[in-house]
Amino acid sequence: MSAPTTGSNTQQSGASPAPDPRIKTVIAACMLAIFLAMLDAQIVATALPRIVGDLGDLDLFAWVTTAYIIASSVTTPVYGKLGDLFGRKKVFLAAIALFLVGSAVSGLAQSMEQLILFRTLQGIGAGGLFVSVLAIIGELFSPREGAKYFNMFGMVFAGAALAGPAIGGVLTDLLSWHWVFLINLPLGVIVFALVASCLHLPPKSRRAHIDYAGFGTLSAAVVALTLLASWGGVKYAWTSPQILGLGAVALVMGALFVAAERRAAEPVIPLHLFRDATFSVSVLVSFAAGIVFLGAVNFLALYIQVVTGASPTMSGVVLLPMMFGLVAASVVSGRIITQTGRYKWYPVLSMATGIAGALLFSTMDTGTPQGVVIAYMLLFGIAAGLNMQVLTMAAQNTAPRDDIGAVHATVAFTRQLGSTLGISVFAAIFYNRLTEELAERVPAGALGGVDRDALSSHEVLDKLAAPVREAVENAYAAALSPVFLGAVPVLAVGLGIALLMKNMPLRTWDHGGAEGAQEAPTDAHTEAPADRH
Repeated sequence: MSAPTTGSNTQQSGASPAPDPRIKTVIAACMLAIFLAMLDAQIVATALPRIVGDLGDLDLFAWVTTAYIIASSVTTPVYGKLGDLFGRKKVFLAAIALFLVGSAVSGLAQSMEQLILFRTLQGIGAGGLFVSVLAIIGELFSPREGAKYFNMFGMVFAGAALAGPAIGGVLTDLLSWHWVFLINLPLGVIVFALVASCLHLPPKSRRAHIDYAGFGTLSAAVVALTLLASWGGVKYAWTSPQILGLGAVALVMGALFVAAERRAAEPVIPLHLFRDATFSVSVLVSFAAGIVFLGAVNFLALYIQVVTGASPTMSGVVLLPMMFGLVAASVVSGRIITQTGRYKWYPVLSMATGIAGALLFSTMDTGTPQGVVIAYMLLFGIAAGLNMQVLTMAAQNTAPRDDIGAVHATVAFTRQLGSTLGISVFAAIFYNRLTEELAERVPAGALGGVDRDALSSHEVLDKLAAPVREAVENAYAAALSPVFLGAVPVLAVGLGIALLMKNMPLRTWDHGGAEGAQEAPTDAHTEAPADRH
């Protein structure tokens, strides 16, 4: 089988082959696809108040986000496996097309019900963007060579998280909320055209056996678990029949999924991958990282705006140090890993530094100087950046190449699932504690019927008497403390698991496609080894 390239094959000689110019185009298209996928969740949040004002149905607005999260979470492992079976390029193009169609119809929605349905379609497409890009990099480059590109995507991720709210606000104010969806169309068309014309990978020769039972049971389990995390302690009590019922469905569907994967010829998530200790450790640490790091920005933004009184624009500026720490840690660790081929201690450092950051966050109150808050955020950003792409590289490094899509999909899926569960559980902890703190600190009737959820608005806070506003700010600070303390045991478990990771060198490929674990750094090139069976 011929080696996958983005253009003509290079000569196999002792010298490093000259990079095909089209590889840069493919990488740029992949980064733009990652930017679109990451940006969408951030950009829509800013426009939601305007969407509700236009379409109504306030009781349904949460589903605009929930439907997207469920659809993308469910389809992430599915896309990884489909890429293994039918070819990465075809599956990636299909995901882009679905994402664009979902974006177009979401921008044209005339009711909240329509928007929720169309966001589901958009989420189905989004589920394939991130995992397809990672798997494509896994096919084009060896783990050693791919390290530099994985870290580029960490920078894109941080940029999208930072730019999303600002872009959403500008589009909503200057044009309309419809454009937070329609903006994806011109960018997505560019990605589709570049990938279609410049990416060339060998055709898959494996006979496809679709794991319908695995797809169905996994989807049902994820939907039930996501709804449980979203509704538990907020819409319904944790001991209510609805939450207990969702928990039972998640457990039963999870058990059926495992049974289905044992029998499937081509399982969605091959269970044999978990026999590899490195893969299992990477998945579990990714889950812990998803619970803590991806949900932290939401609560930190809340602290900055409510407790310190910063405006939404200024809160974005204050969050910059955390994004800077994330990008810097990701880039530096990526370069060192590319040179040394060693990666074990970065997830360990990530968990340990994260524990320190979470403990420091838990001490913040209304009197904490802004400079101190910025220093804490920088530390927490460094912790997040040290594991962002390292775990994906580690899992890919020891996995069979035939399962590369499933490997990337499983790591990404567990991180996303951890993020969903973490945000929901921490939100329940926060709101329950906030209710207690407000009742204890704010005199009865002082809020004059103001909705608790509206207290995060500057317009509402500015109308309160100074002593009442101070009491509200102190209540928010006290309610956020247990959120960060709750992250500590999660990170401690992640630290213990990360210490179990074997310190194996990243594999390299020679020009003929053979694998190795050589220590000398290599230059990225456009050839990757042919699939071996």
